[in-house]
Amino acid sequence: MNISKIKAVIFDCDGVMFDTAVANRKYYDEVLQKFNKPKLNDVQFTNIHMMTVKAAIEYLFFEMDDLSEVYACLKNIGYHKFIDYMIMEKGFEDLLIKLKNRGYLIGIATNRTDTMEKILKDFHLDSYFDVVMTAAKVKMPKPDPEQLTLIMENLKLNPDEILFVGDSEYDGQAATAAKVGFAAFKNSGMKADFSVDSMEGIARILHINE
Repeated sequence: MNISKIKAVIFDCDGVMFDTAVANRKYYDEVLQKFNKPKLNDVQFTNIHMMTVKAAIEYLFFEMDDLSEVYACLKNIGYHKFIDYMIMEKGFEDLLIKLKNRGYLIGIATNRTDTMEKILKDFHLDSYFDVVMTAAKVKMPKPDPEQLTLIMENLKLNPDEILFVGDSEYDGQAATAAKVGFAAFKNSGMKADFSVDSMEGIARILHINE
């Protein structure tokens, strides 16, 4: 892809902007515990990392026809108390500042639903983003390309003007379907235009690391 055409950088949240492994494990383990189910195993954790909460609950409680009790439990527990366990990726805010200073538009495409705004406020990042697209704002979450398509419409940009930074197969599939550039973050085994393992690596791709 032609990097000189890039006008916007879009980030996935979990595994890119933040290390959310501890927070997500604690959240889902508490839900599972309420129903006397064992804690997440590694395979389950890898799968739910990519999913919306709805998809994760359907996956974890596949044997239940009526999930209303589980959703009531989720509402009771809430995710907000787990935000403190999230760790911002090293160099992320510095990268956001560089992108803003160079005139790039910045967005988020995440399968989170109703927690993204609070996360941005709690970490004082909300002022950096031009568009935030969550699973709650689309009919079809990733791996469907709808989030990225709506971001392009919102920002009035073409696919070759977007670089999407993600870490999961869902992210890669969404990027491919939307025909945008894709940078695989800390996942070198994925098919991608670029593979990076740090925020500095993204800055190098865009030649803004001075």
